[in-house]
Amino acid sequence: MQGARPGVAKQARTASVEGPTLRRPIVLIGLMGAGKSSVGQRLAERLGVPFADSDAEIERAAAMSIAEIFERYGEPHFRDGERRVIARLLQEPPMVLATGGGAFMNPETRALIAQGATSVWLKAGLDLLVSRTAGRTHRPLLNRGNPRETLARLIRDRYPVYAEAAVTVESEAGFTHDEMASRIIAALEAHGAFLPAPRDE
Repeated sequence: MQGARPGVAKQARTASVEGPTLRRPIVLIGLMGAGKSSVGQRLAERLGVPFADSDAEIERAAAMSIAEIFERYGEPHFRDGERRVIARLLQEPPMVLATGGGAFMNPETRALIAQGATSVWLKAGLDLLVSRTAGRTHRPLLNRGNPRETLARLIRDRYPVYAEAAVTVESEAGFTHDEMASRIIAALEAHGAFLPAPRDE
């Protein structure tokens, strides 16, 4: 699998949108169903920066779906390609990048993110994840066995590692994408993720 083509991240900056200036890219992590892609797009719009989804970038580069990559080549091959795609995206100007649920579990990928970006964990409870992922056949890890049991296992296995993220924001039912984006922006401000606003002379 080759790295994704340059310049494929979705541009969100417009003349009427100008948010605070990011010091580094924002990388959203969390389990499937936490809202990384949907909230991430709104966050990018609010900040006036591009948005990219690592899974979409991988599918474009490989010309096949994530499920097909898993089936044909296996998870190790996918994770290696995922790491390389994320590494390339982090070399581009600051953006909001949504990553797959397993990306942060790879120590090499986790180190890349820690060195080159501000990681934000969208932390969601089991019931919310189950409701949001119900019936989604493109999720390879949920296509075998009981989805609720699979998600519960992933929570046990992954949440201790996700806790290494620089920022944690609770993803809860009842919040709009814009409200979630506001919560993330507030958490990023508290973390010092933005450059100081220029002073008027």
